[in-house]
Amino acid sequence: MTTTTRPAEASGTFAIGGDLVVNRLGYGSMQLTGEGVWGEPRDPEEAVRVLRRAVELGVNLIDTADSYGPFVAERLIRKALHPYPDDLVIATKAGFTRQGPGEWRPLGRPEYLRQQAELSLRHLGVERIDLFQLHRIDPAVPVADQVGELALLQQEGKIRHIGLSEVGVEDVEEAGRSARIVSVQNLYNLAHRDAEPLLEYSEANDIAFIPWFPLATGSLAKEGGPLAAAAAEHGATPSQLALAWLLRRSPVMLPIPGTSTVAHLEDNVTAATVTLTDEQFEALSKAA
Repeated sequence: MTTTTRPAEASGTFAIGGDLVVNRLGYGSMQLTGEGVWGEPRDPEEAVRVLRRAVELGVNLIDTADSYGPFVAERLIRKALHPYPDDLVIATKAGFTRQGPGEWRPLGRPEYLRQQAELSLRHLGVERIDLFQLHRIDPAVPVADQVGELALLQQEGKIRHIGLSEVGVEDVEEAGRSARIVSVQNLYNLAHRDAEPLLEYSEANDIAFIPWFPLATGSLAKEGGPLAAAAAEHGATPSQLALAWLLRRSPVMLPIPGTSTVAHLEDNVTAATVTLTDEQFEALSKAA
């Protein structure tokens, strides 16, 4: 198959934890749920089509979480893709409780994290979770207790690798005293780069950096803005250029743009085939 039919393969590969090789442009499942990341999708059949089409396009990293729905996204993934392709990596998360649409509260008690991991195993229909990420560090619970419980689950063979979400370098180093951390997932995009120190730390330590909200480009994509202008020059969409910039920014970068429609999915994944010149990359980097 060529990158014309499987464009995600053009994004290059990264080995999460040194042994889970994925195409760097993945897919995030949060938008498959109802409004406020709560309840069932408006169009369940389209949600299934999106997941199946993502795999057809060469995506083999799908990011999800127990709190998406809750559990709605995980169940959709199983419905659409189980039995899973051998090379498909499913990353899930726990550490949030949900009280309703748009409501998120961190909870990192060890017994809760274990319960959620067991439920994710059941909902995804797997015997081991490839990448299990602490969705948020709960400030009310020692980090060693939260990550330590994930390490126990790893020793029991229920999860393969451990990651963190929305953390700083100090958090990764502290968590690393309880388990090996192979990935971090922080807000990062062309217009929001507060996590730059964490990205540099990830590069130095071969840690996967999974930017969430990768397409939040703000005023850069407005008519007459630098991203819109570069997109017109390149014959691409602003979203495609934003993703191409992320892929060019670092070899450890694994963007996971999400969508609930096949058309938008195809547009996003095609970004893997867009090559920025040095001048275009620098211009976009400086524009923000």
